[in-house]
Parts: sequence; structure tokens; C-alpha cells
Amino acid sequence: MYEFEFEKPTTIADAVAALAKEEAQALGGGQTLIPTLKQRLAMPGTLVSLSGIPDMRGVCADGDALVVGGATTHVEVEAAVAATYPALSALAGHIGDPAVRNRGTIGGSLANNDPSACYPAAALASAATIITNTREIAADDYFQGLFTTALEEGEIITSVRMPVPEGAHYEKFVQPASRFALVGVFVTRFADGVRVAVTGASEDGVFRWGAAENALAANFSPDVIDGLSVAEDGMIGDLHGSKAYRAHLVGVITKRAVAAAS
Repeated sequence: MYEFEFEKPTTIADAVAALAKEEAQALGGGQTLIPTLKQRLAMPGTLVSLSGIPDMRGVCADGDALVVGGATTHVEVEAAVAATYPALSALAGHIGDPAVRNRGTIGGSLANNDPSACYPAAALASAATIITNTREIAADDYFQGLFTTALEEGEIITSVRMPVPEGAHYEKFVQPASRFALVGVFVTRFADGVRVAVTGASEDGVFRWGAAENALAANFSPDVIDGLSVAEDGMIGDLHGSKAYRAHLVGVITKRAVAAAS
């Protein structure tokens, strides 16, 4: 590590002010940032912790949706939404290991937008709204590619509004060492349609599988997935699985998710 300043504001306004300083970096749960600092891949002059801001913690109901504070940890999400949004609770409860789940936050995960992270799939499939200190961003507009989002410099995720679907399930094929998704699929069914979000598979990060959504909207059955496929081009190919393997796995995992959501 190296020397840096550390600030822990207690209000969103103070956090925004601290982040306006030169070389300041927001710190959520630190599950990605701290290892990055250790490797000297990033060297901010000031770390601004968001974990001590009460207005960014917890879960509350808002009509037919849930609002999750950006600094809410995975284990807190798991417990808070178990009765109201079981699919989201199960997703949170299977991120990483207990140490990760007790420190990592939903806001940090969405801000980082790792191509194999779980929360981006939940946000995209739930038609979530990402709420920041300055505006609201629809999930469809928020995710913009590998580790890339619509967030601007100094902008922080204060909360996430997630409409609760009529039915949902998240199926994850786990990479055993990292506990990230080799392929993960979050399927939701709303009154006006179906959403299928895939993580872990594409070089561009999380994406919606439109062909599956259209087929499932007409017939919400796992059997309709049999005739569908995603292109190998653009899939991740690495030591854990080839492009072709991941493309095939998208269909397999989607079919399982639909069966469970049914």
C-alpha cells in the first residue's frame, strides 16, 4: 500500500464535497478497490468512505418497488428482501464468501460494473433505476460496456429502485475460485413482459437477451429456449471456458432460470 488521506463523511453532501477534491476516490465495500490499491493499479490521494452515511443504508418499500441504499451490504440485502423479492435475496446470499458479503455493497458493485458481477444482472432484469446524488438513470441506459457506466466524475450511487416482478429467478454457474458467475442469468416476469439479463458471458458486460425475452413473453416455458442461441462473437473466452462454451451455457442457464421462475 501507500500513503493516502481517508475521509468518512456522514452525509451525502459531505461525500460529494470530499470527492470534488483532486485525486479523490469513492470507497464502497472495498472488495475491488482495496486489491487494486495493493497492486498499485490505482493510487488516489484520498479515499472517501461511503459506509458511514445513514441515508445510503437499508431497504424500504416504495409502492410496487424496493429502494435499496447504495451502501447496503450484500448480507443486509439478503435479509431485508427475503420475503418481498426472494430472487434478489438469493442472488445477494451467493455473492463471493461471507467476508465479501459482509463488506461489499450494491452501490459499489453497480459502480464497478464487473462483467461477471451478479448485481448488474439483477438491476437490468428488474428494470431498476439507479439513483445518484444528481439524477436518476434507467438500468437500460446505465450499463455501457466493460467496467463502464453512465456515472460521471464525482457522481455516486445513493440508492437503487427495483420494481418487484410477478416472478423471477437468478441462476448462476459459479467459477469456483472467484465465486463470480461464469455465466449468470436473471429472469423476471412482469405484467407487461419478460426481461432476461445475462452476466459473466459477454466481453461487453451484462446484456439483455432480446430473442429469449420475446419468446418467453409469448410462452413462459423453458422449452422455448431450446431453439434459441446467442452468437459466439463477443463472448468471453479464457482458461475457464471458450467463447463457444459460454454461448452454449447462456442457453442452458437461461432454461434453468425460467424453469425455476415458473
